[in-house]
Amino acid sequence: MSYTREYLQKGRDIIDQVQAQEPVIQEVAKLFADSILKGRMVHLFGSGHSRIMVEEMWPRYGSFPGFNPIVELSLSFHNLVIGSNGQRQAMFLENVPGFAPRILRNFDISPEDTALIISSSGCNVVPIEMAEELQKRKVKVVALVSSKHLEGSTSKRADGKKLTDFADYVLDTGAPLGDAMIYVDGMDTPVAPGSTLGGVLLINTVKAEVANLLQQNGKTPKVLSSGKIIGDKRAAELFEAAYDEHAHNMAKLYQNVGPQNF
Repeated sequence: MSYTREYLQKGRDIIDQVQAQEPVIQEVAKLFADSILKGRMVHLFGSGHSRIMVEEMWPRYGSFPGFNPIVELSLSFHNLVIGSNGQRQAMFLENVPGFAPRILRNFDISPEDTALIISSSGCNVVPIEMAEELQKRKVKVVALVSSKHLEGSTSKRADGKKLTDFADYVLDTGAPLGDAMIYVDGMDTPVAPGSTLGGVLLINTVKAEVANLLQQNGKTPKVLSSGKIIGDKRAAELFEAAYDEHAHNMAKLYQNVGPQNF
């Protein structure tokens, strides 16, 4: 079997593992849809390459408002690799205690909000603290992890707690311990990770179910769509309307930030 076919077969196994989680996907979708129907938001957070899942949810083609993508450049700016803003610094900051509360200090969080925290290992400090801080604010938290990688890894927190210790629901990408899935002959280090594949499948199955629930409840989502499908005029209208709705949603998160004595 070629390595291409081997990876694709492992990808099919991941699809099966995602499909087996459909009951949880449905529950998570209802949780998120309820927040959006109440005029609140689903907070998304991922550091490192987990940022990919945040951007997959919103904003991109086929997505719609209702989500607050929290992406810290200091934790997810990878293209320079070394030097200023390099990967070493990002990996260090990902495990600095107290960073998550400083990020959330920027938002007026409500118990009607919900959250999706993405971390393949579930063991880095900032994503764990993000979930912990949100739960303190009575926010329901969904963790998107690679369960085998999480179970085989040691938390960077002093108390040993992992992301799943602060999650109301858990979604599993199905990726293996170490993430990479292919062993090439003569190499002791595997290549070609699987967590992104599983993560994207989970993000988009949840997204589709949320869209259905919003539609059923009289809130047709303003989907960022291609003019090749709906015409350039309609596509442009939807883009503007979706961004405006996002702005109005975000305004609520800033309106009552901090002590109300100014």
